[in-house]
Amino acid sequence: MATINRFIKAYKDYFTKGETGDAALLESELYGWGTNPDLLVQLQDVSGYYPTIDLAELNQLPEGTLGYEYAQHMHKNGIQPLEISDDLRIEASRHPFALRYTVTHDIFHILLGFDTSYPGEAGVFAFTVGQNYTKALNLVYPLIKLIFLIIKPRQAQAIFASARRGKELGEQATCLLTYRFEENWTRAIADIRSELGLVLADEQLERQPKKATAQILSQEGVAI
Repeated sequence: MATINRFIKAYKDYFTKGETGDAALLESELYGWGTNPDLLVQLQDVSGYYPTIDLAELNQLPEGTLGYEYAQHMHKNGIQPLEISDDLRIEASRHPFALRYTVTHDIFHILLGFDTSYPGEAGVFAFTVGQNYTKALNLVYPLIKLIFLIIKPRQAQAIFASARRGKELGEQATCLLTYRFEENWTRAIADIRSELGLVLADEQLERQPKKATAQILSQEGVAI
């Protein structure tokens, strides 16, 4: 576990420089308390797995591929792939859950059809609870929903709906945390959703008519 001073530096870098990677990694370490033993075994296959992500390159892929849709999501929301400082690379290799949870967060958004609004974030968080990754995530889940409701009370219905859908998806899907998305950028996102069990019976994400992905995600993430 990183020292208190390293936590302070990470959050200072986040607030002063907008560098989110270190803070996200160290926060994810806390979420890793009580990691599911079966998940720990599976995570050994991706221990230290941290490929560089080139958004410009992914943006050249065909529309509808995982890489293209991910790049569009990142550009639309002004997000850069998370970078982890060199001094935390060893720390990251010791905590495969924290590393994988950190680097896959934005990929989860596009696969699950949730945007970055409070309802969208509630949906992604609920998905991780449905996947039963750790005791910590399960314990803080009610608090996270309460915080979102306090911040955005007028979006309560959307927050609850997204959380319900996210949790249902998490319970039925295979383990996303150990999937090597970075080796599947060129595949159709609809095929990956189908392969991983990310379509509920009453939703047909992969059958949506072709349109800009940002538009699809906006509709799926909030208007539930």
